[in-house]
Amino acid sequence: MTTTLRPIGPTQQSADGARTRTYDVCDNGRPVGTVTLATDPAFGPATGVLSGLRVAVHRRRRGRAIIASLAAEEVLREWGCVEVRAEVPAGNEPALGLAAVLGYTERSRNMEKATPARAVAPPPGLVGRPMTGAEFVPWLATRYEEYAREWAERGVPEEQARHKSETDHAQLLPQGLATPGTYIDVLEREEDGLAAGHVWVSGRPTATGEVIGHVFYVEVDPELRGRGYGRALMGLAENMALSAGFDRIGLHVFTSNTPARRLYESLGYEPTSHNLVKAL
Repeated sequence: MTTTLRPIGPTQQSADGARTRTYDVCDNGRPVGTVTLATDPAFGPATGVLSGLRVAVHRRRRGRAIIASLAAEEVLREWGCVEVRAEVPAGNEPALGLAAVLGYTERSRNMEKATPARAVAPPPGLVGRPMTGAEFVPWLATRYEEYAREWAERGVPEEQARHKSETDHAQLLPQGLATPGTYIDVLEREEDGLAAGHVWVSGRPTATGEVIGHVFYVEVDPELRGRGYGRALMGLAENMALSAGFDRIGLHVFTSNTPARRLYESLGYEPTSHNLVKAL
């Protein structure tokens, strides 16, 4: 048995420079599956993406998926990639097991829950309000730096982390605070008007085409942590999603951020997919 990859058509290149190519997974020259390789426009050309790996049911359990994955990594190295990432749906244990054998580790996960049926008032002494234009400018500048640092602290090279921050914010906030479907609120203490934290919710399409509310950012002021404001901010986020008409609300959390992960789990969020990464 010889498992190889054979290109299906030419490499596709988008306006932002990202490339994509689909391959047949071949066994002794005969197609038995497919795999798609790409570079990630958010992280830049040094990050590859492996997706859509499929091997025909009657051809499985003979190591073909492992060999095809290793061959795919060689292609990505030739493209100049230094890491490869893959997204695996929650509950797909065979795929997660294969990824573990190949040396992938979970960097983050996506989580969702149903939006509550009715809004819940913030805890006594706290009030949520929309962010003002004057607050948005310094907040965004700080957010650019924080977001890049979050990725860099998890092993992403600084240049790629900054590229990720610039790309994501440009895509998600093209009109700043006036971007349609964007809601950024401040959780404020009534006693002194101090901002205890901020939360940003926008609509985001899922793999099935449904648009759900997504918490793109939630942060408690560092000096006020450990006082329950994080839970209050998540309640505010869910109220925002409900008001915007979203039936579900989701978020992204780094696996290493144990306190945040535990908070979301306690609020009823469940994993929908695992984001895996491997150095090449």
